[in-house]
Amino acid sequence: MAVIDLNADLGEGFGRWSLTDDVALLDVVTSANIACGFHAGDPSIMRRVCELAVARGVTIGAQVSYRDLAGFGRRSMEVPLGELAAEVAYQIGALEVFARAAGTRVAYVKPHGALYNRTVMDEAQAAAVVEGTMLASTAVGASLPLMGLPGSALLKAAADAGLAAVEEAFADRAYHDDGTLVPRSEPEAVVDDPDVVVARALAMVAGESIATVSGGSLSVAARSICVHGDTPGAAALAARIREELLGAGHDLDPFAAPPWE
Repeated sequence: MAVIDLNADLGEGFGRWSLTDDVALLDVVTSANIACGFHAGDPSIMRRVCELAVARGVTIGAQVSYRDLAGFGRRSMEVPLGELAAEVAYQIGALEVFARAAGTRVAYVKPHGALYNRTVMDEAQAAAVVEGTMLASTAVGASLPLMGLPGSALLKAAADAGLAAVEEAFADRAYHDDGTLVPRSEPEAVVDDPDVVVARALAMVAGESIATVSGGSLSVAARSICVHGDTPGAAALAARIREELLGAGHDLDPFAAPPWE
């Protein structure tokens, strides 16, 4: 039986606009990827979600993005590498303020949206994300793990830099045969049948293969399973995944702990 982390993207709102059901998801997940203001989130939301996470014993991670509020961070961008590194560090540092105020610290980093997908293949941008993470690690007081797609340039760069590289799988996203995600701009990119999503999560954790968008099969090894917080019914879906994983004998536990533990 496996020990697995269940993560979700949280705090994805801005001002009076709210997208994710943070309270319900925090009752289910073990790790929270909190938006840091560049694709979603604002200071009030970041503070509130950190406080909610601490009250429930959920580990906090910084979900960093391109500076793209209008596009929800889902548009790939050409950003000078030094600027990208600084913006990654800036976002982590902003969340760290609210994490510390709530009684914890940022425990890991995960890119969001287009930045996540870009750093699967783009070695230069992957290195910039790693550089920004290492800059922020000095403020946190420990090397921050980076979460990403198995086999990605990001995880290779993280490992080469001495950071923990955490492999992640998506039960609600379609895969190509090479293990990359099907872009959201293409048909069938999102798996929206709850029964299929749950079955895929169980297969991934058990080391079994899942179907790819072309009809092939793929084995996705991962330490963490993601449920997208903006998926309709995400909280209920995450709760069902949690129940099924526990029922199958798996343990749910965050892959990272606050740096002082």
